[in-house]
Amino acid sequence: MLELNLPKYKYRIEQRAGKLAIFDPIRKKFIVLTPEEWVRQHFLNFLNTHLKYPASLTSVETGHKYNSLTKRSDIMVRDNALKPLVLVECKAASVAIDDSTIRQLAVYNTQCNARLLIATNGLVTYAGLCKTPGEKFKTLDQIPDYDSLTAML
Repeated sequence: MLELNLPKYKYRIEQRAGKLAIFDPIRKKFIVLTPEEWVRQHFLNFLNTHLKYPASLTSVETGHKYNSLTKRSDIMVRDNALKPLVLVECKAASVAIDDSTIRQLAVYNTQCNARLLIATNGLVTYAGLCKTPGEKFKTLDQIPDYDSLTAML
């Protein structure tokens, strides 16, 4: 797998049913190792270990309703009141983060109203903050840690 612009960590990879699988500490099981999953697991580690977003408030591939469709966000972190706080869209490193990725994230957020939106392919990461619902997102140069983000809101 490709080296990413995210902190390295000690991941667990095993052969499962003839495929490589990586352990997901949030879902507490091995997941088939795809290029997107590689990015997702590294970003989860970055959020939970380095930026101190609580693993207990983090979910992976959460379902959302959009009109009559069910959509799945890659990573969601909730606040202590269990309201969506952070919404992350992960792409494989070979997939550019472009307008369609940002639109996809915005569509997911119409139902969630998360305050921090992040799009990443592990090489490039974009983040935007909205302090109140309906407010225009402000682009961030870096992702705030959990305590800093909750203090801002």
